[in-house]
Amino acid sequence: MANHIAVIPGDGIGREITDAAVKVLKKTADIYHFELTFETKEAGGTAYDQCGVPLPEDTVEAAKQADAVLFGAVGGDKWDHVTPKLRPEQAVLGLRKALGLYVNLRPVSVPAVLSEYSPLKPDIVTGTDILIVRELVGGIYFGDRCESEIHNGVERAWDLENYSVPEVQRITKFAMEAAQKRRGHVTSVDKSNVLATSRLWRRTVIDVAKQYPDIRLDHLYVDNCAMQLALNPKQFDVIVTSNLFGDILSDEAAVLGGSIGMMPSASIGEQTSLYEPIHGSAPDIAGQGIANPCATILSAAMLLRYSLKQDAAAGAIERAVDKALAEGWRTPDLYKDGFKKANTATMTDAVLRHIQ
Repeated sequence: MANHIAVIPGDGIGREITDAAVKVLKKTADIYHFELTFETKEAGGTAYDQCGVPLPEDTVEAAKQADAVLFGAVGGDKWDHVTPKLRPEQAVLGLRKALGLYVNLRPVSVPAVLSEYSPLKPDIVTGTDILIVRELVGGIYFGDRCESEIHNGVERAWDLENYSVPEVQRITKFAMEAAQKRRGHVTSVDKSNVLATSRLWRRTVIDVAKQYPDIRLDHLYVDNCAMQLALNPKQFDVIVTSNLFGDILSDEAAVLGGSIGMMPSASIGEQTSLYEPIHGSAPDIAGQGIANPCATILSAAMLLRYSLKQDAAAGAIERAVDKALAEGWRTPDLYKDGFKKANTATMTDAVLRHIQ
């Protein structure tokens, strides 16, 4: 039976990078003898231009019916004037809610071939291998809010942070089980010295951890974690944290390898899961054919691993990216003298040649 993939290119460079990833998926499926079908749907600013909303209902339905979603990126200054409820970014939040995407996974690895691009010294960063597990449908991003009100004679705005015990239990179990397949270490990040939600978070994590005696658990305040990611990133295995803290920390960790053009992500859901690069729509280079496709290609590898259970095929893609980099191919975000200059197409071709 064929596995059906909903492809949502979005805006900017989204179509260029998702096209590259689809090529890689098709070749991998041929080699590993499984079937894939693809359906393309719109979201983001392009969807707003076409039908007046950033997330059309038929896109939501296609995503729900698919075995997985491959997503590009949304947004761009073209739509800065649009009312907040119709901004392209609402497509991402809408899909998270519609699909129940409760956990975001950001793997951050820095092999020796990329360590020279890191802002950190090679001896500090080489060998970093972190999985950030971010809670995705709770917390301040989904709490009540007020854009403007008069309080004691002055204007103010507010956002409400809240978490329930079941939400924290669910994300903690996911992190613990991920750590069992890695190095058996979970770091829970909160701000429990200040925030009530963080105190509930910490005591719930501690309670859940009792079910996983094989996992070493420690805790860091979010400010200390941010510092430790820069001082000694190799100390981390799995980091689990809230929506807001995870958003910030995962972007910090993403630059450890020198380019967010290499960083994939997965949003795991109760129904269909969604896979996307973290680098955004990059409207300034859209249509030029120079975008780095590797983050989207590696996101496609995560799609095979987590949604389709094709671990061998996922590993083949990841090794192919490593081999293309080892050959010296570099897109403009990574190019330096002495390497082979690649555009989106030639980088994709280099990866395709190494899929075995």
